[in-house]
Amino acid sequence: MPEILKKLINIISLLPWIWDKSATKLAFFLLNANSNYITNFAKTLVDLKQNIWKCEDCNSLLDSWKDKCEICSNKERKHDIICIVEEYLDMLSIEQTWYYNWTYHILGWAISPINWVFVWDLNFPTLFKRIENNSHTELILATNPNIEWEATAMYIKEEIEKRWLKNKVIITRLSKWISAWYIEYADNISLINSIKDRKEI
Repeated sequence: MPEILKKLINIISLLPWIWDKSATKLAFFLLNANSNYITNFAKTLVDLKQNIWKCEDCNSLLDSWKDKCEICSNKERKHDIICIVEEYLDMLSIEQTWYYNWTYHILGWAISPINWVFVWDLNFPTLFKRIENNSHTELILATNPNIEWEATAMYIKEEIEKRWLKNKVIITRLSKWISAWYIEYADNISLINSIKDRKEI
């Protein structure tokens, strides 16, 4: 087998949920694909890293020529309700329910020293800045129920108290409706019920 083909198979096999046989099939698909498709595919991969930025407010993904995402720049949104999620895909899952009209804040993950993720690695500074700029804010912790997010929720609570923001913030978290344990995989009904039945902490 040509070395470049071996290299392609190896690169594809590093993608999540791709087994060796699937990587080989995809590599041969690309080998036999139309040249225009390959050129466009390669260019898109390069553009993916060069032309996607993050919203200066919520850390969401957006085109490089914009400063804020469509949600943060939308005046019809409830900017005094901030739904905190771990990843961009979690935000998409909630948005696809078409049920809520608030804004979001994407932290980027959760505090997890065992995985070398610390407070300074996450998008906390802009979160507290947003809270300070509001007269009143509800923070909804739309996060996956695990040890990492318990630590993250505790940090948020402690930091709010330390910054003397407790009198202007209500913190709520999702109820136990989500059986999949990950927001990204939850069905719409479970997700809606989990948010509707959220509890103050």
